[in-house]
Amino acid sequence: MEPYHQPAPDRASLRASDQDRDETVQRLQVAFAEGRLTDGEFDERMRGALAARTYGDLAGLLADLPAATAPVRPRPAVPAHPPKPGRYTVAYKDIVRLAGRWRVPGTYRALVYKGSGVIDLRAAELTEPVTTILAVAYKSDIQFLVPPGVRVEASGFGVTRDEEWTGDLDADAPVVHIRAFAYKGRVETRTMPRH
Repeated sequence: MEPYHQPAPDRASLRASDQDRDETVQRLQVAFAEGRLTDGEFDERMRGALAARTYGDLAGLLADLPAATAPVRPRPAVPAHPPKPGRYTVAYKDIVRLAGRWRVPGTYRALVYKGSGVIDLRAAELTEPVTTILAVAYKSDIQFLVPPGVRVEASGFGVTRDEEWTGDLDADAPVVHIRAFAYKGRVETRTMPRH
């Protein structure tokens, strides 16, 4: 009598690891930075990636992206003296918008005077486990967009936090600490842009 062998499970039904979820998040960030996903699609897929349980769940989030976008490219070797990311943004009676792939230093400053600003961290590279952002809005609004899965700590005067992400955060989730002062304006953190 032949021994009974249980059939191997389909790959799509296998449990995904934290590393698999992180790689999918990186792929989605690249696709968003390339303009392949709208704000709403990016937000929805990021939430799906962080909550995914199986390989099938993750594969469905990347199914309509071209093969050239889907693979995660290994990071190039870090040069001996890599260029430092910009440390501040200033807008004087103007609009400032930072979005796409950009490097965020451990401490970043944003000053907007009689204008408005959108600082989009959803596809940005956080260079430190804890990022501190010092924001001053004088008769201005500054909006910080953070991806789901990032722990946001906000403090100061005139700062609000939109509680859109209700999923669990990993113990080692990156932290963005926003210390803000707003005079006749506001500093706001969100996972989706205000429409």
